[in-house]
Amino acid sequence: MAEIKIPYAKSYLVANVPDDRLEGILESKAHHYHPEAGEQELVRKALENPIGTPRLRELAKGKKKIVIIASDHTRPVPSKIMAPVMLEEIRSGNPDADITFLIATGFHRLTTKEELIHKFGEEIVANEKIVIHNAFDPNVMVNIGKLPSGGDIVINKVAVEADLLVSEGFIEPHFFAGFSGGRKSVLPGVVSKVTVLANHNAAFIAHENARTGVLDGNPIHIDMLHAAKTAKLAFILNVIIDSDKKIIKAYAGDVEKAHLEGTVFAGDLARLEAKPADIVITSNGGYPLDQNIYQAVKGMTAAEATCKKGGVIIICAACNDGHGGEAFYRWFTEAKDAQAVMDKIMKIPAEETIADQWEAQILARVLLKHTVILVSDQCDPKLITDMQMKVAKTLPEAMAMAEEIAGADARYTVVPDGVSVIVG
Repeated sequence: MAEIKIPYAKSYLVANVPDDRLEGILESKAHHYHPEAGEQELVRKALENPIGTPRLRELAKGKKKIVIIASDHTRPVPSKIMAPVMLEEIRSGNPDADITFLIATGFHRLTTKEELIHKFGEEIVANEKIVIHNAFDPNVMVNIGKLPSGGDIVINKVAVEADLLVSEGFIEPHFFAGFSGGRKSVLPGVVSKVTVLANHNAAFIAHENARTGVLDGNPIHIDMLHAAKTAKLAFILNVIIDSDKKIIKAYAGDVEKAHLEGTVFAGDLARLEAKPADIVITSNGGYPLDQNIYQAVKGMTAAEATCKKGGVIIICAACNDGHGGEAFYRWFTEAKDAQAVMDKIMKIPAEETIADQWEAQILARVLLKHTVILVSDQCDPKLITDMQMKVAKTLPEAMAMAEEIAGADARYTVVPDGVSVIVG
């Protein structure tokens, strides 16, 4: 009997799968990678050897307003380690710099003070300027141009008014942008809902290249990179993390060149051959990414890539924060089935994109091919069933339900951390 740990909230669940029914365990090699140095040293080394740009301390010289775009509460970016080193690097070149952290919430809810402290530590929250981006407030926005796809680039004034705009983040596979990190700090991170809606349109989400691990020809990535360059994002610090959310590699420098090098490394660790099975068990990597159903769709797409048509996906996600988006939730409560959701979305022109339709589109795509059982003891079960999924409070309960659907002799593939892999 194989005992496989599945990340869940701040702990894990255990999947007990008979050896003779286990097709495979798909796990990123990042989780077993031995870094060449400690976390802080990796970050320092990256800042000392930037790719395609001068050092950050050199870029900071003579600049008055410096803005650091930082990830929000939904991302496991180790800012407690990264931010102090970035501040030290900037101030070594410009001790008098006026520095502001701009929290890239994208379409998410606003980050709380408690979440900021958890992310940065008390010292930075107490002593540094922090602005939380609100994509829904037009009063803090300014239009700076057009996306290749035609949408307006409307971005937070704090970013535009910076003499030097930099960002921190992390690189992992992303289910429609190819990879996270780099240019995503700007779009969707600190742009208006107008720009997010233009970029996340139905045709782009359905595009064959808008998939995990794909950048070439990915229309969503092309828009995002253009927005970052238009916003004059001059320098990035991006890291790659393991299953314990520890830094194993760091890249710094040009928004395109440094990010691309990071994606090559991350991709090499994450790419795995599919092991088709009747039942696939996965997760959203635990806290903080499994706080809501909206984010849990990401883990489902990894399972989708290795689950047989008509099979069952079991997604372990605490979803203690509920559905994660009222509009996302309503797509399913107001439709009779997943096909109705998909039909409605695919008729929406790019210029009329509705909030959160992209996440609904991907969930509908998964539901059209598979039964989804969401394992959570922290979420209102009605929210889950309202969204046309089945619910179980425990993993053994979910597995029993799955076998009722797929058969008592159904075969399993386990993807312990669905957001860390590229399955194909």
